[in-house]
Amino acid sequence: MTIDMTKEEMVAEVKRIVTMARANDADGANAGYAALFSNPGFVTLQPQDQRQALKLLVLAKRHGKQPASLVPAIRATLGPLTDLVSRHNDPEDYEMLGVSHVVLGNESSASAIFKEGLQLERERSPQSDLCGRLMTRLSAI
Repeated sequence: MTIDMTKEEMVAEVKRIVTMARANDADGANAGYAALFSNPGFVTLQPQDQRQALKLLVLAKRHGKQPASLVPAIRATLGPLTDLVSRHNDPEDYEMLGVSHVVLGNESSASAIFKEGLQLERERSPQSDLCGRLMTRLSAI
């Protein structure tokens, strides 16, 4: 049985996580993201709300050595992102899912995911920024 999560509950949790991240508590923030994305109620939120929260972790700019706590946080994104990809076929979801696979060291999976997202985005809007980002991500693998 899935327990619904409200948008307000999700926003409050994201604010708490972002506060930890800004205080340089990467481990606390990553644990918060892992708990949020593992919560069965997360996938009951509107897709755009899920995407907003997922982007904060998955598409964050990262520099230097990453804390070990990033791996379980990113692993927790796989379920919600796979669900979004299968239900909505949105190229931006493919980008995030591919990035998650890159962080986890699954380059072959990431490559296939980026290629699928790129094909979808080329059909939709061949000159988009997303096409450029997906091509850049593919060439970096």
